[in-house]
Amino acid sequence: MNEIDMIIEQTDNWVKKVIMKYNICPFARQEVERGSIRYLVVEQTKVKLVLKALIEECQYLDAHPEAETTLFILPRGFEGFYTYLDLVDMANDALFDNDYEGVYQLAHFHPDYCFEDEPQDSAANFTNRAPYPTLHIIREASMEFALANYNDPESIPERNIQFCERKGSEFFIKLLAECMGK
Repeated sequence: MNEIDMIIEQTDNWVKKVIMKYNICPFARQEVERGSIRYLVVEQTKVKLVLKALIEECQYLDAHPEAETTLFILPRGFEGFYTYLDLVDMANDALFDNDYEGVYQLAHFHPDYCFEDEPQDSAANFTNRAPYPTLHIIREASMEFALANYNDPESIPERNIQFCERKGSEFFIKLLAECMGK
C-alpha cells in the first residue's frame, strides 16, 4: 500500500471507528453508507498551494454532487496546532474571497486539537482530534437540511464533550492509535 492509500485508510478508520461508531457526528453514518465521503490527501505544504487546492476541491464538489463532502487531509506541513489554526483562518477567508461563503463551510480536526481554555490533556479535545490535520468541506445546504431535521442539534457539541469526558483521554488515545494501525 502506498503512503496516500495508507493515510486515506487511517482517516477512514477514524471516521468509522470514532466519528460514526460513537455518533460524534450524527450525520456521518448516512454518508459512510452512501459512499459519498471523498478523501483527498493534499501533499502541498505551502499555504498558497494548499489554499489553491482547497478552492479546486470546492470546484470539484460543484461539479460532482454525488460527493457529499470532502475530508481534505494535510499529512505534512501543519503538524503544529497554531500553524494549522492560522491555515483554518486563511481557508475561511479563501472561501469568502472565491464566493463560496454560504456554499461550503469548514469543520477542522487536528491530532493535537485543543479548545480554548481547555487543558491539552482534556478528553473534551478528542471531539476534534483526528489522525492528521484535516479540513472537512461541508455543503452548507446539506448541513442546513440535516440540522433542520435533527431534534435539538444545539446539544450535539455538549453531548460529545460529555461522552468524551466519560470515556477519558486514555480511551481515545488508544482508539486513535488503533485507527493508525498501531
